[in-house]
Amino acid sequence: MSSHRSQSSRRKVTVSYVIRDKDEPRHRSGINSVKLNGKSRVLFTAGRDSIIRCWKVTDHAMSTNKDPYIRSMEHHTDWVNDIILCRGGKTMISASSDTTVKVWDTERGFCMSTLRTHKDYVKALGYAADKEMVASAGFDRQIFLWDVNTLTALTATNNTVTTSSLSGHKDSIYSVALNQAGTIVVSGSTEKALRVWDPRTCGKQMKLRGHTDNVKAILISPDGTQCLSGGSDSTIRLWSLGQQRCVVTYKIHEEGVWTLATNEAFTRFYSSGRDRQVFETDMTTDASGMLFREKNTVLKLELDDGNMDGSPSLWVATTDSSISRWPITNTTVASEKSSQSTDSPLPTPTQIAPSFTLSGSPGIVRHHVLNNKRQILTKDTSEQVALWDVLMAKKLEDLGKVDFDEETQKRFERVYVPNWFTADSRTGVSAVQ
Repeated sequence: MSSHRSQSSRRKVTVSYVIRDKDEPRHRSGINSVKLNGKSRVLFTAGRDSIIRCWKVTDHAMSTNKDPYIRSMEHHTDWVNDIILCRGGKTMISASSDTTVKVWDTERGFCMSTLRTHKDYVKALGYAADKEMVASAGFDRQIFLWDVNTLTALTATNNTVTTSSLSGHKDSIYSVALNQAGTIVVSGSTEKALRVWDPRTCGKQMKLRGHTDNVKAILISPDGTQCLSGGSDSTIRLWSLGQQRCVVTYKIHEEGVWTLATNEAFTRFYSSGRDRQVFETDMTTDASGMLFREKNTVLKLELDDGNMDGSPSLWVATTDSSISRWPITNTTVASEKSSQSTDSPLPTPTQIAPSFTLSGSPGIVRHHVLNNKRQILTKDTSEQVALWDVLMAKKLEDLGKVDFDEETQKRFERVYVPNWFTADSRTGVSAVQ
């Protein structure tokens, strides 16, 4: 009788790492989200380089040569798509394309816990301040509701957390918002409609149709009676949730609207997106005026009412690695009605330059793995070409502004080495896996 011993299959382990400088005080790719703690004057910026950075943005700090950079908060492994501040700014929640939601202690700058409930990119977060409740939504078509006080109480031994889910979306979710009291959730997706939910029962209340493309931005009035939405169809719509209909359509942009911000009274809103133009609109008169035009596609706007001189401003995040602060003058809103045609002549911006800029660093936009399967050639946003060693995980040489394709051909070797890693530069740095 022969015996047979089964061998346990070896588990395949994947190792991934990033090749970059030891200290990275500047973003190297676009910035997806910006949040300001008005009391401490600390600005949090969430980058496509997977890092959240903190900046001290007092008027004194910005008027001197002192570096406003405080620290980097590193724990995500892919784009950080959205961030929100909770518990008076003591806690931050982040959402990432690495499919996780993370809870951060902002005062000490470390990650307290990681939530792995989502199964795909987590794109958007919503926050109800009165209830300390957060909603997370993403490409898995799910919305999860989290109690912030419970999340901050998690420990290594007590790490069990329960969540409610809102299910029913048929497409990827790009935007989500809650009212201040936490009684309404509104979400937007490639379904071209807004879905309204009751978080207390996790039930669907209504579906609001009107957009003809993806709904990328949503804001709810503090009392929960109205909702603003911006879409890739280039329109902004004001909805009455009580009447379940669109009451005003603002046609002020030439291309998709990707971000919205409002004042506390919900009487004015600021909008921008793919066309790089930032508008201010008075909802009491439906008049709009162009504030300024950015150099790159705008991803996020954050209103800053805390300037020492009392004048408001906007922090603007774009597909570039820098963040700019633009002043808002008192004469910004012109007599341009919301029904204006986008075929009308381009309006004149009231500002031509930002008042302050947090400069970023060049990010890698192109890479090529040489056929020796050890070195990578890269090109960044400043046209600089560099050579990297994968095994040593360091830069070998700065080649300057040379032709990337010619340099690739020049370094071709007649040698065959099997592929043993893949390289990626979507975060603006060299990632090896």
